[in-house]
Amino acid sequence: MTYDEIRKLFLGYFEQHGHKIVPSASLIPNDPTLLFTVAGMVPWKEILQGRAAPTYPRVADVQKCIRAGGKHNDLDEVGFDGRHHTFFEMLGNWSFGDYFKEEAIKMSWDLLTNVLKLDPNRIVVTTHISDDDATILWKKIAGKDAIRLDGDNWWSAGDTGPCGPCTEMHYDLGADLPGGLPGTPDQDGGRFVEIWNDVFMQYDRDANGNLTPLPKKNVDTGAGLERWASILQGKRDNYDTDLFQHLMSAIQDVTHVAKTSENTPSFKVIADHLRAVGFAIADGVIPSNTDRGYVIRRILRRAMRHGQLLGHHGPLLSALYPALVREMGAAYPELAREEKHVVEIIKNEENAFADMLQSGMKLLESELPKLQTKTLPGAVAFKLFDTYGFPLDLTQMILRDRGIDVDVNGFEKCMTEQRERSRADTRGTKILWESRELPATIDSAKYAPDENMQSRVLAILRNGEFVNDAAPGDAVEIALDKTNFYGTQGGQVGDTGELRIGTNTAVTVTEAARANNIVIHKGTVVAPIHVGDVVNPVINSSVREQTARAHTATHLLQAALRRVLNTDVEQRGSRVAPDSVRFDFSFGRAMTDNEKIQVENLVNDWIKQDLPVKHEEMNIDDAKSRGAMALFGEKYGDVVRVITAGDVSCELCGGTHVYHTGEIMRAHINKEKSVASGIRRITMSVGNLAE
Repeated sequence: MTYDEIRKLFLGYFEQHGHKIVPSASLIPNDPTLLFTVAGMVPWKEILQGRAAPTYPRVADVQKCIRAGGKHNDLDEVGFDGRHHTFFEMLGNWSFGDYFKEEAIKMSWDLLTNVLKLDPNRIVVTTHISDDDATILWKKIAGKDAIRLDGDNWWSAGDTGPCGPCTEMHYDLGADLPGGLPGTPDQDGGRFVEIWNDVFMQYDRDANGNLTPLPKKNVDTGAGLERWASILQGKRDNYDTDLFQHLMSAIQDVTHVAKTSENTPSFKVIADHLRAVGFAIADGVIPSNTDRGYVIRRILRRAMRHGQLLGHHGPLLSALYPALVREMGAAYPELAREEKHVVEIIKNEENAFADMLQSGMKLLESELPKLQTKTLPGAVAFKLFDTYGFPLDLTQMILRDRGIDVDVNGFEKCMTEQRERSRADTRGTKILWESRELPATIDSAKYAPDENMQSRVLAILRNGEFVNDAAPGDAVEIALDKTNFYGTQGGQVGDTGELRIGTNTAVTVTEAARANNIVIHKGTVVAPIHVGDVVNPVINSSVREQTARAHTATHLLQAALRRVLNTDVEQRGSRVAPDSVRFDFSFGRAMTDNEKIQVENLVNDWIKQDLPVKHEEMNIDDAKSRGAMALFGEKYGDVVRVITAGDVSCELCGGTHVYHTGEIMRAHINKEKSVASGIRRITMSVGNLAE
């Protein structure tokens, strides 16, 4: 049974059992604690924790996942066994307050034994030591005596909140393999492999560890598709299954190297990393030196290095990406839809890696003769990373063949010192505000400022300390209970203006910023001000008007780029300020002079037409049905703000805008350049500045 057949069978089974079939969520999670979607439950976390209401009582999906950074990191294991992957697919069925243990166990057992025809005698089940209900159900439904375990069979989202026992199904690959039953000291030997996990969220745990039954109980299941394919195809190595064998055949075609027992680990690494890199970039991850972008760059370069170990020095993953589309494009249409964009980004990364490797190797070769021992100093490894982009594991891989180690502790020390410097430089006072317990600023008036608004001063920050009052000349940051200032957000810079007491200016505000849900008014004190004072926040209307012109102009710019270049162009970032616009977009080459002229003329034509610009709030589903464009990778709530300019542009946007395009007056493109692989940047002036 192929991967495509397994996916269809799984989803078809649960559709027949009343589940809503939903597509995979993005690999970019709506969770600041995670770099990637690491498990099937991540997209449902808000519902499982009781913070959001489900749309459907029972759903099923096949979720794409990556585990290659932070706590969830399988990267170093890939290629050296048959079970680890950076990218994998997780089959899942979910009940949100609908069915519970008995129906979940019945369906799991029925699908495994009656539909997939797995030998019931080779399936071992485990339950939590406290879960008598599940243990009794397994005996009733399958005649199975469950192994009672503790820590391995309990799930929780955190120290407090929803939690509960789980039951796991394990498959016996054969007595000729080492390893004991789950729960025994040698359980990791390889004989028994977990093929399904049903989690029963039935308790709410408080700070003291007390468990209270939840009024609505949820079921959260997960099964690894790669493991299912391996078992159903009679393989003991996931990489021997149809999908990976086809990818490895493509690797042979591209590298002109035959797979042997000696080089098989490199083939496994390249096949695995192709999936992780391809899917991540198709979902909007851009290789970079920070966060998830760094993880993908590291994976890409690791694959390139294994290509070099095979003797291949040309394009690799960019040449293999069409094979990935052939194998998985039917299940994940985004692969084909983003093919041109993904291949361009990978190709640019591969070219940059070749240049980086050449320069970095020169440094490495110059340092090796200086070694007094068989260990490269951590400072040198860090310089390779910081200057030439060498991930630590790449340096280790290069030196391993020469019998040389790397001082990892020294490397980490250098890395920590750099992070501390960076944190001190970039975070400023934001961390102080984040640690302050203040109510969220009511800023609903930011779109239609009320000149007569009366607000109360909640906190004053001066010289890194919270104070009760400030004197003339002090540089301060002030939080109010409510404001009509727009705090920097979504690429748009914050308002400027004044805080007045009576008719007198108390504070000149040079920037309105945000820290979580608090709007911070930064500026200089003109007249004494105290916590508790009632002030009148007054924005600089001329600056606000110019910023609104700039923001609406970016929407017209994106629409023009999609018409002149292609509809694959998507915004990847922006900075909207009264003095200039910076707009980043996905495109694989420099624009020609003629294309820039066409785009600028089109924007100005729409300005001259004085198109109406509507500002509306609506349900996210209504916005999508209207065709509203969203910022790539951005997460939105149930209610969104939609900005529509005539029949030219319709976008989700929380910024400030004009009401007729004629208010923009004029737009002028100043510059167009590259800022990252596959990402271009336009700077533009609007209004009188463009004139």
